[in-house]
Amino acid sequence: MLQESAYTGLLFLVGIFYGSLHMGFAALLAVFIGTITAKLLGFNETETAQGIYGFSPALVGVALLFYFESNLIVWLAVIIGSVLAAVIQHWFSVKKIPVFTFPFILVTWILIYILKNNIGVSASEYLNSDAVLSQDFAFAVRGYGQVIFQGSAFAGAAFFIGVYVSSPIRALYGLAAALIAGILAALYHAPTDSIMSGLFSYNAVLCAIVFAGNKAIDGVWTFVAVALSLVVSFVMNTYNFIPLTFPFVVGTWIVLVLQKSIKTFYLNQREIIN
Repeated sequence: MLQESAYTGLLFLVGIFYGSLHMGFAALLAVFIGTITAKLLGFNETETAQGIYGFSPALVGVALLFYFESNLIVWLAVIIGSVLAAVIQHWFSVKKIPVFTFPFILVTWILIYILKNNIGVSASEYLNSDAVLSQDFAFAVRGYGQVIFQGSAFAGAAFFIGVYVSSPIRALYGLAAALIAGILAALYHAPTDSIMSGLFSYNAVLCAIVFAGNKAIDGVWTFVAVALSLVVSFVMNTYNFIPLTFPFVVGTWIVLVLQKSIKTFYLNQREIIN
């Protein structure tokens, strides 16, 4: 979740294994494959050690076991997807483009399409589970869990603590953003079950982790990114697209472009004045 701490990663694994053994082992396998791919292909050692080539593969692995039943084809897809995610991550890294989770999104969309439409792999039981959710602010904690396809409050709390261990301010920003996103979604009459399960909050969590900071303007940029991610989520849901973390990536990219444009304008104005 955009954190480098080993303790953070361990708490993420605890949350994933709590939700599903299959998803937990898929995450471990995917991280291993992504890291081995980076080492074999000679990617930057520092980036490899930081886990940059493990996070997107881990998301691919968990996603495939969330959407499809566990079988040999799906596990092979986890391995192939992990390699592809690591390679795509490296390409963007070389180009110095802030890609965030886009490699995971692209690879997962492609593999879901192939597994569902070309191979006909059966859907997993997780897609049809009807959990009884409390109608309270626990949706914000579940929003943390939904970042890695976990719907329980326990997993969400584990993920929150994991981020807090690495960066308290980012963790708290994420929780606040999850609350705000859920409230905004309710104001726009989003399905209550989706709000309570954290499905309108997890992209907001990621936006907040990226833009969190000690300045007031950081809160402004976070809110803008959260609002943009919600708009993208609503559009994708309307047209039955699987959003994954694409709303987060789009919202964050737009804010980064805005920040760069404002900075460039300000510098140009100073040069004119001087």
